[in-house]
This record gives sequence, structure tokens and C-alpha cells, in this order.
Amino acid sequence: MTLPASNGVRVRYAPSPTGMMHVGNFRTALYNYLFARKNNGVFYVRIEDTDQTRYVEGGMESILETLQIMGIKHDEGPFLQNKGIVQSGDFGPYIQSQRIDLYRSHANDLITRGLAYLCFCTEERLSKVREEQEKNKVPTGYDRLCRSFSEADVVRKQQEETPFVIRFKMPDTGETRFNDVIRGDISFRNDLMDDYILLKSDGFPTYHLANIVDDHLMQTTHVIRGEEWLSSTPKHVLLYRAFAWQEPQFIHLPLLLNTDRSKLSKRQGDVTVEEYLRLGYFPEAIINFVALLGWNPGTEQEIFSLKDLVKEFSFERINKSGAVFDIAKLNWLNKYYINNPDKRWSTVKDPLVEKIKKTLELRNIVVKDTDLTVSAIEQRLTGPNELIKILDTEFNFLPQKNSDGSVKKLNYPKELLMWKKMSDEEELKISLDEIFKILSDIPEEVWASQVEQILMTEAANRGDRGMLLWPLRVALSGQKVSPGPGDIAKILGKEEILERVKDAIDKI
Repeated sequence: MTLPASNGVRVRYAPSPTGMMHVGNFRTALYNYLFARKNNGVFYVRIEDTDQTRYVEGGMESILETLQIMGIKHDEGPFLQNKGIVQSGDFGPYIQSQRIDLYRSHANDLITRGLAYLCFCTEERLSKVREEQEKNKVPTGYDRLCRSFSEADVVRKQQEETPFVIRFKMPDTGETRFNDVIRGDISFRNDLMDDYILLKSDGFPTYHLANIVDDHLMQTTHVIRGEEWLSSTPKHVLLYRAFAWQEPQFIHLPLLLNTDRSKLSKRQGDVTVEEYLRLGYFPEAIINFVALLGWNPGTEQEIFSLKDLVKEFSFERINKSGAVFDIAKLNWLNKYYINNPDKRWSTVKDPLVEKIKKTLELRNIVVKDTDLTVSAIEQRLTGPNELIKILDTEFNFLPQKNSDGSVKKLNYPKELLMWKKMSDEEELKISLDEIFKILSDIPEEVWASQVEQILMTEAANRGDRGMLLWPLRVALSGQKVSPGPGDIAKILGKEEILERVKDAIDKI
């Protein structure tokens, strides 16, 4: 595998502004960025908005904002500035809809040299051709009717103002060969590829033309993109050769797969970067996770900073086979960054903390120490999607306001208070009375710092810790499974804790 000298690397991320950024598109951006930074090259952004039917208002701004949040900084292209878009670089404009005349000029050049032609076929005729091909079980594609038109036929059609597209003249014999850095030498039979469209009837170029023209004029050295573009590459290679241009090196990344090995797509759930950020995943966790979707560092290391990735990344360790998107791995990485805030570099607020706070507010939950409560919840989450579940189970003890402003009382059967080694309710009452006295004697000013230690010491002194801690857990949470009594005591504060213990005593 031979790559050119590092000082010549120019790569790009070229998204279409059709909505939020798919995880697969983000991986493409990330790998381009890592390759450029490792080789002291240039990473630029180009917006491919020539398909006006799929254009989404605000899509370009969304893409640029996401790259900004994720710390993927480009050197050239469009940038967000004062809520607007500015472009910077020597090869602009970097927005394809602003380069239309350029594409038309190159398409006309191919016509002049006999390498492309005008096609006047209607959609109705093309549909009939396809139906006939399918009926006869032959490869589908354009039948090249207009390729055989004489110059007089073309002039007559133009005089009649018949709408047309411009098609590329594909060779109908032989093979087109090219090299992919990951997959090696690849060949496609030319007779299985039809004369594809370069310029549409609305005057806008197709992806095939605009992409090749821009990659050449913007001096792109490596085209790093998803495997789904592999079948289009022979068309692009032939177009480079038609213009007598140097071909870039092609690097096609493996598909992203669901755990059932089906292709990961937007229709199958939350697979956009923005959605994962909204759910509470850290940029660091997303980057770490996405980097490992197809790339193997060759070591046991699993935690990578952006700087680490720049140092270690190489295409030699990209797998050919599809990469499985395992949400459990993303959750594990996110948990790591929750527990190791010193490893986080992004400047955005802790997304999970903000999500927890908002959810507590929406549920009318009132606590003495919000930060302490949020931290306790965050520590017990294995993934942001579990927030509602954990609030409905382990953290169901958190006090909720009624519509009249009063706080809801816990509702549990008194039998739940009984520790398995208690003989009767009298023994339970003695235990709860002791608990009430122990907690009452702790000064308010040292409550948060000492309540847990005092409870553990008192429980240990009784031989069977459950005699003290079990009824206390139930009195404070109303359930069998919850954070420890010490944690709950710190979260709720002395006043609420004593009130709950008193309510438990009153049940007996």
C-alpha cells in the first residue's frame, strides 16, 4: 500500500445538506480529518447541494455546527460566523450550487470532444425501456438511443426546445480497473454500466460530474468515502481519464451494520450525531466509538483522545468487512467519560447532566441538592436511554410535588420494612426508633459529609447490618432496590429523611 508524500495530502468531507449528520457520514469526516492531521495535510469541507429536491433549509448550518461541537476543525470551506456562513480558502466557492457554470462548461467540453452527448428521452420512454428489460431479464439501463443521433437530429430537437440531459459515453467493451487502498485492484465490466447522466434537464450537474470536477480543481489527493460508492468509482475513473486528469487515491470504508448485520440506516432508529448528543452522549465518547467502527488499532487500547487517534490512525488497519454498530460499546465508552471528567476535552456542557436536570424539572421533582442528585443518577446509568427507566425504579424515591405544591408521600406496605431476621413488628419499631435518634443527633452542618459514615458505623456495631440498614432503605425509598441509604440521605437532606422515617414508624 503506497501513499504519496505527506506534505501533499488534501482531503475533504463533502456532505449534502439533507438533514442531520448520519453516524456513517461523521465517520467519513473523522477519518478524513485524522488522515489529514497525521500527514500535516489539508482537510476541507465542500457542500454538495446540487440535488435541489433533497435540500433541507438549515442543513448546511447543522453540518457545520455539528463538526464544531465535535472538535473536527477544517482548514478551508464554509464556516459558521455570527450566525451566518463565510467561506475561506483558495479553491472556492466551496458550495456546489455556486459553481454551476463551471460544471456546464466541463460537460460541454466533453460534448465537443465526442465524449458525451445530449439525450432527449422522456421519463415515460425510459420507464418503458426498463420495464421491457426487466421482462426480458436483461441488465437494466439506458439503451443509448440518443447516442446514435446525427448532428441534424440533435439540432432539430434543440430547435423544438425538447428538454434534454447530457450523458457520458461509456465504453461498451473491456474493463475499467482502478486501485483501492483498502481492497487492492478492482475491475468492472464496461458493458454492464450504462451511459450515466452528467447534467440534468434543470441545468444542475449530477453527483458524478460535480464531484470529479471539484476534486480535481480543489486538488484532492485522496477520496475517502463509504463502500456504497464503490460501484460508482469506475464511472468516476473514466471521467478523470476523459479529462486527462490525475486520479486521486480511492479509499472505500466498510459499511456500518446493525447487530443483525443489516445496513445501518436512518430508518432504523437514532443514528445521527445530533440525536446522540441530545440523548446525553459526550462528543469524546462518540468520536472514540466511531473511530473504532472499521479501524483496529492493533492493540488492546480502547480509550483514545482525538490526539491519540491522530497519532495512531492508519488505513492499513481498516477492515474490509462491515463494522457492527454496538450501542453497548458506546454506552460503555460514555460511562468511562462520565467517570473520568479529566479525560474530556470538549467545551460543551455535560450533555447528560443537562438532560437529567431537564427531566427532573419536567417531573416536578424537588431535591435539596440538585448537583448531588444528578451526579448520583449519572453514576448509575449505563446509557442515556436508561434515564426514564432508572427514575421509575431505583430513583423512584425522589420527592415529587403534587398540583397543590405538597410533596407526595411514599406508598409501600409496612411488611416491606421488616428485615428477614426480625421476629415481629416490635423489633422493627425499636430499630426505626434507633434510626430516628441516630439521624436526629447528626448536626445539619455535617450532614452531607458524615451521615453515610455514621450510618455504616452504627450498622456495623449491631452485628447484623441489615437490622438497621434494611428498614432505613425501605423507609427512605419505599422499595427493595435503590441507592444506598447513605446516598439517599445526602440527596434528600436531613429534614426530608426524618419525615420519611417518622412516616415509617407511624405505619406500625
